[in-house]
Amino acid sequence: MAAAPMSFAFTLLAACISVLHHAPAAAAAAPANQTAGFLDCLAASLPAGVVYTHASRSYQSVLESSIKNLLFDTPATPTPVAVVEATDASHVQAAVRCGVGHGVSVRSRSGGHDYEGLSYRSLEAARAFAVVDMAGGALRAVRVDVRGRAAWVGSGATLGEVYYAIANKTSRLGFPGSVGPTVGVGGFLSGGGFGLMLRKHGLASDHVLDATMVDAKGRLLDRAAMGEDLFWAIRGGGGGNFGIVLSWKLRLVPVPATVTVFTVHRSRNQSATDLLAKWQRVAPSLPSDAFLRVVVQNQNAQFESLYLGTRAGLVAAMADAFPELNVTASDCIEMTWVQSVLYFAFYGTGKPPEMLLDRGTGRPDRYFKAKSDYVQEPMPSQVWETTWSWLLKDGAGLLILDPYGGEMARVAPAATPFPHRQALYNIQYYGFWSESGEAAAAKHMGWIRGVYREMEPYVSKNPRGAYVNYRDLDLGVNDDGDGGGGVARARYEKATVWGRAYFKANFERLAAVKAKVDPDNYFKNEQSIPPLPS
Repeated sequence: MAAAPMSFAFTLLAACISVLHHAPAAAAAAPANQTAGFLDCLAASLPAGVVYTHASRSYQSVLESSIKNLLFDTPATPTPVAVVEATDASHVQAAVRCGVGHGVSVRSRSGGHDYEGLSYRSLEAARAFAVVDMAGGALRAVRVDVRGRAAWVGSGATLGEVYYAIANKTSRLGFPGSVGPTVGVGGFLSGGGFGLMLRKHGLASDHVLDATMVDAKGRLLDRAAMGEDLFWAIRGGGGGNFGIVLSWKLRLVPVPATVTVFTVHRSRNQSATDLLAKWQRVAPSLPSDAFLRVVVQNQNAQFESLYLGTRAGLVAAMADAFPELNVTASDCIEMTWVQSVLYFAFYGTGKPPEMLLDRGTGRPDRYFKAKSDYVQEPMPSQVWETTWSWLLKDGAGLLILDPYGGEMARVAPAATPFPHRQALYNIQYYGFWSESGEAAAAKHMGWIRGVYREMEPYVSKNPRGAYVNYRDLDLGVNDDGDGGGGVARARYEKATVWGRAYFKANFERLAAVKAKVDPDNYFKNEQSIPPLPS
């Protein structure tokens, strides 16, 4: 049977790029007594071997264990005064209480895939912060209940570990997560989370039934204790805003005994422009069992499909809706659902399920930058012709087009914080490079920002939308100063620029929840939700 000839660049993307170790980075500066008091509190409150400071021999390796982007692993990057390798809820509670008591903010890290690295780095060296890493112990556990069609999953687990645990118990249940098996559950669900079953089952966060979290008072809350407003906010309002979510109860979804996949390539001189123009109309309106995405790179469009059914059903669906793509039975491969997860994650057939357990803590030597858009109306064909020209430029990356429709479009935009459900499709612009130095970074950053500007007339407007799980600090960053009254109002207004891009009209409700549960803005980063000013 045919294998999936994935491009090298897409391989890097789906693997969620990791990094080479660099020299130790700069510690965030803060008053010595403030930091010392915080570290003393941690030492008194937590068991030995859980806290790593700059004085610890293993500090750098622990910090870098989940860093995914060389851009944020440099000697100049402000780093945490401590990393807490939490393995129990009490460890997280202690870290938060110590942080609140001594004025040191805590950021949580599950998989380290925040595109701007905000789960483990800061832009501001003057303010001390610490990281709670949840990739161990009970905070990484996955407990599957086949009879109840549910699973309790720790935020520190990866999606690959979730898929493996489900498949180890049953072949007839799955979960609508992303193609990246090393992505951490906590961050993924906090941003809504979409994957190849989104048209059948919607967002991953639509299937969250309960959660446990630590709030700014150090309390351990479940859904009943946190209340429905906060439960609404954590299912798509972005990570690092309202507290630290420790675990999630997920509803599992039924999957058929047989699913079918294909990967077909069509080059620019094989009518790829016309195919892309038609794909915009076809992909969002296919039967909900069918998902057809495109990776556009160099002068090639790579069409990738997951169909929740047999080869015959997929061939018939394509022949009916998209005959121009000319998909044949020989292009299609039947397999189980978990085999399809492996197919898209590792670019072929015959991969062992144990590969899903690899958390991706190796040392690839890549830098990357991403941006995103939502498309409400099909783009004219000439836009795709212009895109081919951009893909010929020095420093070019790739575009990933993920269609919506189906179940996504049937859920109201305010039902969860994720507001982009009525879009035709999402665009991810992705640039990557291995050369070090400012010149290389400027070249590749220039390409991705240039193609993003080129697309502006053809994508969503007022606001121009973006996906929070493809975090982009180009959209704006928060003011970090203290103050009340007018300062708080100004800080909120500045945050609306990026906040409405991610959340549209839901941003104000998120800020209102923040004001209720964390009025002192303890949980904060450069793009965290500010409290709504009174």
